[in-house]
Amino acid sequence: MRYLPHTQEEIKEMLSLCSAKDIKDLFATIPENCKRDKELSLPGPLSELELFSHIEELVKDTKTTKQVKSFIGAGNYEHYIPSIIPFLLQRSEFFTAYTPYQPEISQGTLQAIFEYQTLICNLLSMEVSNASMYDGATALAEAIFMAIRIKRNKNVVAISKTIHPNYRDVLKTYFETRDLEVIELGFNKDGKTDLSKLDNVENLCAIAVQSPNFFGCIEDLKLISKRAKELDALFICSFTEPLCYGLFRPPGEFGADICCGEGQSLGLSQAFGGPSLGIFTSKMKYVRNLPGRLVGMTKDRDGKRGFVLTLSTREQHIRREKATSNICSNQGLCALAAAMYLAVMGEAGIKEVASQCYHKTEYLKKGLSGAGFSPVFNSTTFNEFVVDFKGKGDEIFNKLKQKDIILGLSIKKFYPELNDPYLITVTETKKKQDLDTLIREVSSC
Repeated sequence: MRYLPHTQEEIKEMLSLCSAKDIKDLFATIPENCKRDKELSLPGPLSELELFSHIEELVKDTKTTKQVKSFIGAGNYEHYIPSIIPFLLQRSEFFTAYTPYQPEISQGTLQAIFEYQTLICNLLSMEVSNASMYDGATALAEAIFMAIRIKRNKNVVAISKTIHPNYRDVLKTYFETRDLEVIELGFNKDGKTDLSKLDNVENLCAIAVQSPNFFGCIEDLKLISKRAKELDALFICSFTEPLCYGLFRPPGEFGADICCGEGQSLGLSQAFGGPSLGIFTSKMKYVRNLPGRLVGMTKDRDGKRGFVLTLSTREQHIRREKATSNICSNQGLCALAAAMYLAVMGEAGIKEVASQCYHKTEYLKKGLSGAGFSPVFNSTTFNEFVVDFKGKGDEIFNKLKQKDIILGLSIKKFYPELNDPYLITVTETKKKQDLDTLIREVSSC
């Protein structure tokens, strides 16, 4: 967005409309001890030529995945993005668009969102999708609140410990104002969710798991779905890597009631962690409890196809405090990028990417095992897995970092019961040469 400076006359006019003498009056409600009492120490202005030269100098101190081989994933993944996607996204009709509050005049925006919803439902084998949410963590929180609305008098929620730790922290924040009993489900020796705590549980509202889970393990969704039905609870399946479902059966085929998660892998760059995309789907019978926006297809009075926002009465700009969600959508551009990615790649392309992720991960597993560092969990994984470096993890990490290789993510602080665990991630962007280099360097440590 361009910077549009205001003249002194414009500032004076705006202040008069606010009944303020000067700009300081606008901040009168802020306590004095919270205000900065000194001017910011900023450098003087630069010409355009000087500015670009300054930025180029700063870039020299920054390394990206072009210079460094990073094996960190944990919810934010490096994938190849076809060049057609950023090219199309930067077209002015997309780049500046926002879902309008008189939406029917923006048929292009609504059609794009409708296509996104359709493609997401196809990927996850779910019946209905909303127009996306803020990110995977808040989508999971909204999924649990949706389950509470559906089950009404039940206030017990079972949450797997194999769900991304950051997601679980977000859930704790959401739950602070709710009268909920949370049961934390541990994990078995195979890295999958342990359901034994569910025995004799009453008033269970929902069971929430993640697959692939934080360890990269594929959960037994069939078993979890069956257990949820036995307890008359909703089955919520979350994810951080949707490309997995190009190779493995999606949650919808196992009877998931709500499926939600992070969509960053679908055409969005890592971008230092955001913005990202919250995917949210459910069974059609729960559509009136679905948070966020939903675009539907209809016909006008002349019989022509048209697109509209439907069930908008759930939103905060209409129902206010009675709305079904406090985050109605994410940046529409992120959802559009995901739709473009799924459309460009197609079923065959998604399957190929998923297949490369899986097989390259298995290759690295075997290589590290040969170097004396085997995976912690003997389960089927997708594109990441946990390795026990037997007390040498930090030493190996630091040595490899000097050679522009990032070993992975230490998850000891999240799971202290594990010895020296590192979560290692492999995507289609890694060549066999990169994997062989990592194996060789680890072997030499």
